[in-house]
Amino acid sequence: MNVLIVSAHPDPRSLTASLREVAVWQLESDGHEVLVSDLHGMNWKPVVDARDFPSHPAGERLRVASASGAAMSAGALTDDVVAEQNKLRWADAVILQFPLWWFSMPAILKGWVDRVYAHGFAYGVGEHSDTRWGDRYGEGSMSGKRAMLMVTTGGWEPHYGPRGINGPIDDLLFPIQHGILFYPGFAVVPPLVAYRVDRLDEAGFALLADRVRGRMRDLFTIPPIPFRAQNGGDYLIPEMRLRPELGRPGTAGFALHRDD
Repeated sequence: MNVLIVSAHPDPRSLTASLREVAVWQLESDGHEVLVSDLHGMNWKPVVDARDFPSHPAGERLRVASASGAAMSAGALTDDVVAEQNKLRWADAVILQFPLWWFSMPAILKGWVDRVYAHGFAYGVGEHSDTRWGDRYGEGSMSGKRAMLMVTTGGWEPHYGPRGINGPIDDLLFPIQHGILFYPGFAVVPPLVAYRVDRLDEAGFALLADRVRGRMRDLFTIPPIPFRAQNGGDYLIPEMRLRPELGRPGTAGFALHRDD
């Protein structure tokens, strides 16, 4: 199988880089093909601006979604974006790997999503009508592929527990897992999250590396998170609200969108 790792950390000596090496070694040992997009190593341009759309008329207001769609249709996206899109097409599984900074992904990784997820590629696809609101949330261009997050954080695991002050880790990662990965059709497997990494000693790294190797071995077999498919009948269209009879009593917020 083909695996793409998109990694975001500015220092090649970081724990992020070390864990990436462990993941690549295990995947290749198991016979998979691996590509790595090391965003800092690539000097990835993280900001969407007019330079991303060379064919956009000079002096005309830049509407990013429509400019992105026009460039996508015309084959006029920049070479760096096209290269990353081709990696996504090639991949059977995608791993986004990053340290959790200020409750989200680093800016350079968000910029990768902003630029690579062009209109007509990752969104704005499929029929939009009174009975179907596009191919998204379980359908779309990434259907049939898997994705997961590999995240490191300096905080303690209880800080991200159900009653932790930082909020549950599943809630913090929901916008990424559901909104960035499930939206264009990936089957999203549970994340691998490492806590208190700033205090990691050699023994702790060995244990964490073993967790990474185990998850790489299970990447294509572990059951995905049971997010509800948009067009599977659970949502009222076009309001895009979950049907009132669905969901456990008392459940609200992000948890409603899992069919547990």
